[in-house]
Amino acid sequence: MKIKVLIDNREKCAGYCAQESSQASCKALVPEWGLSALVEFNGHQVLLDTGASDNFASNAGAMNVDLSKVDVAVLSHAHFDHSNGMEAFFAANDRATFYLRETAGENCYHTHKFLKFFTYQEYIGIRRGWLKRYSNRIKFVNGTAEILPGVFLVGHNNNVFSAEDRAEIGSRNGLSIKQNGKYLPDSFDHEQSLVLDTPQGLFIMNSCSHGGADNIVKEIEVAFPGKKIYAILGGFHLYRTPEQKIREFAERLRALDVQKIYTGHCTGEHGFKILHDILGDRAQQMHTGMTIEF
Repeated sequence: MKIKVLIDNREKCAGYCAQESSQASCKALVPEWGLSALVEFNGHQVLLDTGASDNFASNAGAMNVDLSKVDVAVLSHAHFDHSNGMEAFFAANDRATFYLRETAGENCYHTHKFLKFFTYQEYIGIRRGWLKRYSNRIKFVNGTAEILPGVFLVGHNNNVFSAEDRAEIGSRNGLSIKQNGKYLPDSFDHEQSLVLDTPQGLFIMNSCSHGGADNIVKEIEVAFPGKKIYAILGGFHLYRTPEQKIREFAERLRALDVQKIYTGHCTGEHGFKILHDILGDRAQQMHTGMTIEF
């Protein structure tokens, strides 16, 4: 299994070398606020998210990734920093199905507040019109869906973490959805995890983990009873979280005994430092151009 991080906020170095011994082969990679990763697993290629622009596609070329060979693509949730590169992917690949959660729509907003009394809504969703324009390439799923042998999509489980509890997180972070003309706290029903059944155990990928990475691990344990959770990769949405809350979260994650934790994007530099302080080398910082292989 191999994972190539095509886009993350962080760039470890100035460029990427397809062959490290040859400086002539170095090509600059572009980081941005977003995430995109290419997974090679059991002879298939799976794309998770497309970042905030077509930069992920340019980086893919620099990393010798041929997007036309991707077998399936997955959108982790319906925010712009994970979906804005969809059009570039469809231009590069004319065959792969793009999987979204059944409840994903063009209706995600960020609520901004001023002086306690005034608010305005900033649209942060999938570009309007794309779900209709590319409907022949998109497939909506619910529940737990096996999209390739050993490759699953799992949505939030209300028996583990209720929609009301998730909506409280949405309200706290100023994230909302528009339904029937009203703005409601986002319960992240449009969020899903990509889960790979590896010999080491289950490998979870969830790009922002809005519902809480620890809760997501518990949800996967329920979806796959008796299976060991080996690793989780993604942003943990900690960049605006107080230090004590991050420490409490890290302790909960440690108690779940996840062996490998790869995190970046919305975790934030300060959040990662605290995670590493508590979890040690189990926690690794993601960056654009990173390759994870085992």
